[in-house]
This record gives sequence, C-alpha cells and structure tokens, in this order.
Amino acid sequence: MSIRLPYLLFLGDAPDPLAAKVAFGIRDWRPENCVGQLRMAGCQADLGLTDMSLERALAAGARTLVVGVANRGGLIPETWVSALQAGLEAGLDLAAGLHNRLADVPALAVTAAGLGRQIHDVRQPERTYDVADGLPRSGKRLLTVGTDCSCGKMYTALALEKAMRARGMDADFRATGQTGILITGEGVSIDAVVADFISGAVEAHAPANDPEHWDLVEGQGSLFHVSFAGVSTGLLHGAQADALVLCHEPTRTHMRGLPHYPLPDLETCMAANLRVARLTNPAARFVGVSINTAKLSDQAAADCLSEIESRTGLPAVDAVRTGVERIVDALA
Repeated sequence: MSIRLPYLLFLGDAPDPLAAKVAFGIRDWRPENCVGQLRMAGCQADLGLTDMSLERALAAGARTLVVGVANRGGLIPETWVSALQAGLEAGLDLAAGLHNRLADVPALAVTAAGLGRQIHDVRQPERTYDVADGLPRSGKRLLTVGTDCSCGKMYTALALEKAMRARGMDADFRATGQTGILITGEGVSIDAVVADFISGAVEAHAPANDPEHWDLVEGQGSLFHVSFAGVSTGLLHGAQADALVLCHEPTRTHMRGLPHYPLPDLETCMAANLRVARLTNPAARFVGVSINTAKLSDQAAADCLSEIESRTGLPAVDAVRTGVERIVDALA
C-alpha cells in the first residue's frame, strides 16, 4: 500500500484529543507530511496545525485527506460523508484506518470511481503475498517485540529510525499496523493478512537490502497474548531479525483485555522470543529494552529503568522520556 503525500488531516467532530490519536501520531512522527488540519463544527481536538479549507490545502500541495480519528467501533458517521466526498471532488485521495471501510460507503465509492481517485482502507492489504521461504537475505533488520500489546512497539521503532538517521545510518521504519501505515504512507496491516501468508508478507515488506541498511520492523501483539500471538509469531519468522528490542509497560499486572492471564516476566518473554526468532535467524539477539514509563513519576521511572538494566544487562530506555540513543549505540 502506498499513499500519496502530503496529507490534510481530517479531525471531523472529534470530541477530545484522544479521539484524534492517529492524527497526533502522524503529526508527531512525520510533520513534514502534514500541510494542515480540517475540522468540522464542534471538534474538540487541535493538532496545532493550520486550519485549512480543501482549496487551500490543495494549493499547499496536499494529495490525500487522511481520517485521523479513531472513534469507538471504527465507524464512519453520516456527518463525515459529505466532507469526505467533498475532498474527493476537490482532487484528494482518501485514507483511513477505521474498522469500517471508506470504500463500502456508496457515495464515496461512486465518487472516487467516477473521478479516478484512490481510497485507501489501510486495514485491507492491497496485494497478495507468497508464503515465506525463510531463505537468508542481505541487509539488517530489527524487530520490536512486547510483553503485551499496546506497550510502545511502534513508537520505539519510529524513535530508532529518527535517531539512526540523525547519525547518518541507513534505516527505514517498516509499518505493520494501520497507524504506522498512515504515518509513513506505506506498509502492510499484518493483522489483516491471511495467517499462512503473514511471514511472507513481512519478507516482502522488509526484503533483501544493502549490507548496512537497517529495516526497523514494527512489532504487533505478544507471544504471551493469546488473542494476538499468531501475528507475533509470523512477524518473528518473517522479519528474520538480527536485533530485537523488548517493549514493556511496567504498571500492568495482566495482559491487556485478559485479566485471567498475568503478564510474563521479562526474562521468560525474552527467552521465548529468541527461540521463535532463531528459527529463521540463529544469530538473533536482544539489543535493548524499551519501557513505557508514562504512568510513573520521574524518580520511579529512573528507578525502574535502572532495575531492568541491571536484571537484563541491556540498555533500558523510554523511547519518549529518555530517547533511544543507547540502543542505537549497540547497533552502530
């Protein structure tokens, strides 16, 4: 999937900033891809970007109107349809990561077809993939893995890309989820790929490359989360990772959404990920631990990072709070 850049970010009538978390992620990690924001009456989210009409956004170079709202249930409200249709008529493509597909809205589908515009429902892969072959391939790859889902794998991979590029290293973030795809403009929503082809999709998305090139593959789920372990396994096999970074949220006591499944300890989680990763890369190793300390005070966060670093013998960082430079040191 490849989405035309740059973006006009559509916030609709978002009731609060949290509802616009997709748009905030795009703004935070790819500000150069954002020409402005389009808000409807009653919108309570503000990215701090220029409010633009469709005409002004087109003049500023916008090519795609991106739905930056993640509302409950992934619905497409009737109140949005006319605004999105107007975007197509003005000359923009559409993109969204909602559960419901823009292409299933008759008015949008008919308008896009009639005008030759593209609709990108990024949860739906736009190509087919072969099964994985597991053959060694050139280049270097890093995969973020987790003790649980939603614990910082995407942010860690993006932070690594930014830090590595700042050092002049050849590195690319490889998105495997809808928000990451909208941030970068390309990728594959791996949880929508038929199970037999997950590893093959990752091989295709992070193919052979120059010997010093790093692909930073966005992890998904956790080997210990029964709802998503299948996707996590496919990523580990397909990424053929040289390096792994473990992501963890230290205040959780159980797997997200599964109170009857306790969180694994770090050592057990690392050992399990290495066993799976080494099927396709016997040399796979952990190079760091990324801890989401957002719910901890400064002192508690520092103590947590220090304790985990002592336990694991690896650099322990918070991708937002401390940055990831010490993990990059291990890769350089």
